[in-house]
Amino acid sequence: MRELLEYLAQGLVDCPEEVSVEQFEEDDGTVVLELCVADEDYGQVIGRGGRTAHALRTVVKAAAVNEKRRVLVDIVD
Repeated sequence: MRELLEYLAQGLVDCPEEVSVEQFEEDDGTVVLELCVADEDYGQVIGRGGRTAHALRTVVKAAAVNEKRRVLVDIVD
């Protein structure tokens, strides 16, 4: 899931080398993925009205279903 989010985000931004994804696991087994991109690329990752961010979260959650995991995607500054 981490690699999938990183791959998708790199395809969206102008500076793919600055994309990073941190992965944490909470006590209840939920996987938290924190996506960081360059300052000028946040608009491209979030999209108009948050549509791109919502689509990224949907794709990653669908991939998590195959692994029977719960996943949260955070876009951090």
